[in-house]
Amino acid sequence: MTYIMFLLLVSLVLGLIAVASNPAPYFAALGLVVAAGVGCGILISSGGSFLSLVLFLIYLGGMLVVFAYSAALAAEPFPEAWGSRSVVGYVLIYFAGVVAAAGLFWEGWFEGSWVVVDGLKEFSMLRGDVSGVAMMYFLGGPMLVLCAWVLLLTLLVVLELTRGLSRGALRAV
Repeated sequence: MTYIMFLLLVSLVLGLIAVASNPAPYFAALGLVVAAGVGCGILISSGGSFLSLVLFLIYLGGMLVVFAYSAALAAEPFPEAWGSRSVVGYVLIYFAGVVAAAGLFWEGWFEGSWVVVDGLKEFSMLRGDVSGVAMMYFLGGPMLVLCAWVLLLTLLVVLELTRGLSRGALRAV
């Protein structure tokens, strides 16, 4: 289990580096899908299967649609791939930053400190992820409304910026 978690965490860092280092939206979208899938795998291996499923469905169902729409409108004839010099330079810089941060916090990491949410299931009547989702909606209701408002505002801003000179779907009748 430790090796699987190590592989998932390394894959998450590599996916995030792929997103951050690539200026072309096509290849960055692939890095986003990899990072989302691996992040959901980390949540599943920690015992949060319901939260992982909700995150994956919402992410791939909603946010990637907006990302694909804005990537289609900002199409480049010759996008920079992962093998080009500037992208490789950014990858090396980000990887060096990750290694430096890992070296800084290396002493505080212990392999046995990773506890699965259902590790103490003998003392609980519910699964840990279901209780966590209930507490998230109970105590985080105002934050949920704020995040929904920010996502709607972001969608409107992206649609307005990528509309260009032509009339789009958001026009005065």
